[in-house]
Amino acid sequence: MGRVSREKALEHRSQIVDAAARQFRERGFDRVSIADLMKEVHLTHGGFYKQFASKDVLLAEATQRAFEDLTVSLRAYDREHDNRAAAKSELIDYYLSPEHRDDLAQGCPSTGLSADLMRSETSPDARLRYAEGVEDFARWLGDHDEETPASDEAIREASLLVGALVLARASAGTPLSDRILAAVRGGHAPSESHAGTGAS
Repeated sequence: MGRVSREKALEHRSQIVDAAARQFRERGFDRVSIADLMKEVHLTHGGFYKQFASKDVLLAEATQRAFEDLTVSLRAYDREHDNRAAAKSELIDYYLSPEHRDDLAQGCPSTGLSADLMRSETSPDARLRYAEGVEDFARWLGDHDEETPASDEAIREASLLVGALVLARASAGTPLSDRILAAVRGGHAPSESHAGTGAS
């Protein structure tokens, strides 16, 4: 019975982290209450503190989970293409699309969590996991292996994509938003095979 209980507790913890990874990106850390998270996973408010010492601890884990989901998506792009250049082209088409701009909950954590990580009181652990996730994204863009630091060129490219998405989201609903996406995408029409391959 004890073993089942521990397994169930781990399952609940994972569910809370998944919900937080989505809700923090969609609504922001400060606008998501513990009650909101526990309601989504159908658990009691008191159960939160059996799993996490604080909401900041959850932010660190949710940040890591969001970037792990991004890694899964990037690997899917690699599987679907013969080389990294083709995979990268498809990723950029989606990354700079209105669909990705408007999908806050499932969107790239480099963008979705950036505002929360800029707060001075954000825990160092959450910032470290964010920094590691951003570098992993840049490393993939630069076609570097996991042991090689991202090159300056790859970091610049990641910064351009993330910055463009931030600006496009902040100006959503205006003509400028679409212009930003198109300008950085280079004027190329997005590929037609985006479905199911978003940058989570």
